[in-house]
Amino acid sequence: MSDLGSEELEEEGETDLGEYEGERNEAGERHGHGRARLPNGDTYEGSYEHGKRHGQGIYKFKNGARYTGEYVKNKKHGQGIFIYPDGSRYEGEWVDDLRQGHGVYYYVNNDTYTGEWFAHQRHGQGTYFYAETGSKYVGTWVNGQQEGAAEIIHLNHRYQGKFANKNPMGPGKYVFDIGCEQHGEYRVTDAERVEEEEEEESVITALPKWKALKITELALWTPTLAEEPPPVDVPGQEETPAAEARGEPGEEAQPLADLSDGEADFMRPGEEDADTFREEGEYGREEFRFDNIDQQGNVGFEEDDPRQSDPQD
Repeated sequence: MSDLGSEELEEEGETDLGEYEGERNEAGERHGHGRARLPNGDTYEGSYEHGKRHGQGIYKFKNGARYTGEYVKNKKHGQGIFIYPDGSRYEGEWVDDLRQGHGVYYYVNNDTYTGEWFAHQRHGQGTYFYAETGSKYVGTWVNGQQEGAAEIIHLNHRYQGKFANKNPMGPGKYVFDIGCEQHGEYRVTDAERVEEEEEEESVITALPKWKALKITELALWTPTLAEEPPPVDVPGQEETPAAEARGEPGEEAQPLADLSDGEADFMRPGEEDADTFREEGEYGREEFRFDNIDQQGNVGFEEDDPRQSDPQD
């Protein structure tokens, strides 16, 4: 889901005076607490400093959007809550009118993103929860896209690996609740060439596919008690109790023999629940989904990239 829901929502500047009721300084500037109705129909109530919104305030847009939080020299800066016209909202940090720092975005389809932001985009460590499927992505984001080490957590299994351009890539593993792990890697095996008429260039669209290599038991660490030797009687010396609770790590799980594609079919990830990841924006829509895995264990990834710009704060 697109979270750039504020790019066309611009606040009136300090030169757009409109109607004002409130405190002023000796120079006649808006200074202190006041209320203003701006020429474009927006309203602001809160703190002013030398004619600019500065401090705590509430800015209401005529289209129903609303910002409640901190201002610094007419810009949203600090902690604030922005409610967008479609009902979605962002709660978190702002820097120079941009979502930046740590924050939570609540989408209209009940998805949520909790994590780091930079320049209005998901950037850094963050968790995206998909309300429709109950799955969630926990990992790294770069410029609004899944990128780097991450974990996709489903209802009865999870995938651990790395992502590139919103797709899993390279070595990874599926961990199943039934007590086993399927190790393998996502490889780019087939490429589809797409001709772009405008640029008159060919673009290669590579689809990563899952290649299962082996199945193992879960690698669990289980503490055990060491066996103590029988006490030895020593004349003139009292028996001392043996040391207690000296835990030792359990034996390392022995990997199962590598399975052929046919033998590993029962472990194909996604046959029982092919999860759909959807991100729907305020004015755009983005979809990221794990398609059903075919009989060869291949997974398809599709993405609908929104082309329509969203409103500005």
